[in-house]
Amino acid sequence: MLAATCLSTLVVNANTSAVSILLPAISEDTGTSVDTLQWAVTGYSLVGAAVIVTSGALGDVFGRKRIFQLGLALFVVSCILIALANTGEMVIIGRLIQGAAGATILACGLSLLSVANSGEAQLRAVSLWGAAAAVGAAAGPLLGGVLVDLTGWQGLFWIDAGVAIACMVLTYATVTESRDETRSKSIDYGGAVLVALTLSPILLATSKGSDWGWFSAATIGCVVVAVAAGFAFVAVEKRVRVPLLDLALLRNRTLVGATIAILIGAGTINALMYLLSLYFQNPAALGFTPLQAGLATLPATVGLVVVAPLVPKMASKIGGRQVVSLGFLITGVGFAVVGLTQADWRYMAFLLPLIAIAVGMGMSNGPASSAATAAVEPEDVGAASGVSNMARYVGAAVFTAVAATVNAAVITNRTDAGHTNGEALAGGLAAASWVMAGLSFAGVLLGVLMKRHREARGTLNDAASAAASPVHTLPTSATASH
Repeated sequence: MLAATCLSTLVVNANTSAVSILLPAISEDTGTSVDTLQWAVTGYSLVGAAVIVTSGALGDVFGRKRIFQLGLALFVVSCILIALANTGEMVIIGRLIQGAAGATILACGLSLLSVANSGEAQLRAVSLWGAAAAVGAAAGPLLGGVLVDLTGWQGLFWIDAGVAIACMVLTYATVTESRDETRSKSIDYGGAVLVALTLSPILLATSKGSDWGWFSAATIGCVVVAVAAGFAFVAVEKRVRVPLLDLALLRNRTLVGATIAILIGAGTINALMYLLSLYFQNPAALGFTPLQAGLATLPATVGLVVVAPLVPKMASKIGGRQVVSLGFLITGVGFAVVGLTQADWRYMAFLLPLIAIAVGMGMSNGPASSAATAAVEPEDVGAASGVSNMARYVGAAVFTAVAATVNAAVITNRTDAGHTNGEALAGGLAAASWVMAGLSFAGVLLGVLMKRHREARGTLNDAASAAASPVHTLPTSATASH
């Protein structure tokens, strides 16, 4: 069981973080613009946001092993579909399916481990799962770069499909079925649909608003649909027996602050990876190969994972809220430096700000994730974890769309004004980075919003939870049930 869940988690997170590196190669091969292929990134996160909590509920009701296997099967199908795709649209459809599959694998895989173990064995299993999640997320861009050069961009998806099939066999042979017999059979399907209906028009309006006109009927129509779906979501959540989002939790100031911090952290790191993957590979900018671009992003991905496990002890000494604020301050400074990008900058000019962003995110992610489960009662820990995990997907989808839109708009405006391609690209990256800097500086205030709460003690399990915090919320020694 441990091998199947950890391996599948590693593959899902590596796949997720690798895709941005692959976009230029996919664009060249399919003839689809990178701006359109942005939906391969944002669409994945959008579907994940709608499915992450629902898939866990499906596992509780219908069997965690069964739903986990379904997630793996969907993942295999999506990988094959993407690998065989000859159009950008097929790649995007495959990624939408992959978003549902990935969220299901993460949610049900962790549940399988948690219910099959107890005490120290459970802590050890969950810690290993968290380490696999962190390693996968960090290694993805480099793995993607290596495979593009060796096999073409399709190679990543063929390999992932093979690994997922192996995980299905392992799961069949080693995992015992489990379900929550005490849980209500009610599942909030309507809430999941309304999450997607709320986010989709927002992303569409953000992506197409500059082409349609920000005050055009199409853009305003998207906003109206999103607002209507949002109100409908609140109405549904008040009436269903087991809501996707327990609205009562939103009265918990610490949980709200932690969730916003998680959303900003996940959103800005995903936006950064998207922007840099394209900028580093563009011939008019740095002109890196996919492998070189993967190596170039390592300071951000690996640095985040390396720093995060060191943070719980710091938080236990000076307070999680203070560490969250300091982390966002450092991240904001890093983004601000990237916001000064000039066309003649070489890679070394990006190195220090990337390290600063990684350090800052490592500092803010862990304590925020710990606070999300520490600030609620034991019976609400699962719901709080679900809220924070949904926030990661929402942040990744919305912030990547915003960064892509700002980047593209500035590039177009500068090109039309007669700037060189290099100057236009530098201007687009700089403008989008200033937006991310502003969001990060706003995150500094979350340390004020978050009230005092139980602090993690800085144990080995806390370090593993902090390392996994960019991709998933795990329990810590501060969690209410501990």
